[in-house]
Amino acid sequence: MARMKFLCDAERCIECNGCVTACKNENEVPWGVNRRRVVTINDGVVGAEKSISVACMHCSDAPCMAVCPVDCFYKTDDGVVLHDKDLCIGCGYCFYACPFGAPQFPQAGAFGLRGKMDKCTFCAGGPEADRSAAEFEKYGRNRLSEGKLPACAEMCSTKALLGGDGDVVADIYRERVLRRGKGSEVWGWGTAYGPGTPGARPPAAPQGRKS
Repeated sequence: MARMKFLCDAERCIECNGCVTACKNENEVPWGVNRRRVVTINDGVVGAEKSISVACMHCSDAPCMAVCPVDCFYKTDDGVVLHDKDLCIGCGYCFYACPFGAPQFPQAGAFGLRGKMDKCTFCAGGPEADRSAAEFEKYGRNRLSEGKLPACAEMCSTKALLGGDGDVVADIYRERVLRRGKGSEVWGWGTAYGPGTPGARPPAAPQGRKS
């Protein structure tokens, strides 16, 4: 069974915000809500500026699901994390738990005054019948039921944003890294493994002392 995932290639993202526009246009996202946004790191620093497109990452072990007091979140067979707006009470716990800031609320305010939470659905709709008017009104277009990928990934002009079967996405990115000989450092290679050649094997573990 496919597991749907997103990946943004920071070496290709040009901060055009085409993915943001495509998402808002395709799903008629409410004013003030951004299901997807582009984040730029080291903005203005020559040679160090990187941009990535961020939205709900549809985590395998989603923290939003763990903290929701009314269990409005659920996961599809494809691994897409969705939620039921009819159950949402607008408490905001999911917003504080999500490391990507994916949950969005139409209003600012105290508990229960924020309105129903909204977030990226991977263009998979919601609990209502597929491609129904009720589903579109609450969650936007269900492109997955039409055999299509999310609009943001399909509209990315440089193909920096990849969306689809996690195994296929990983294969595409792996091929890119091998072809250009770099890319692993973007995801913290140096932080995790220290300086060295991206793609090289980590150093062998030290042998235990002999008694």
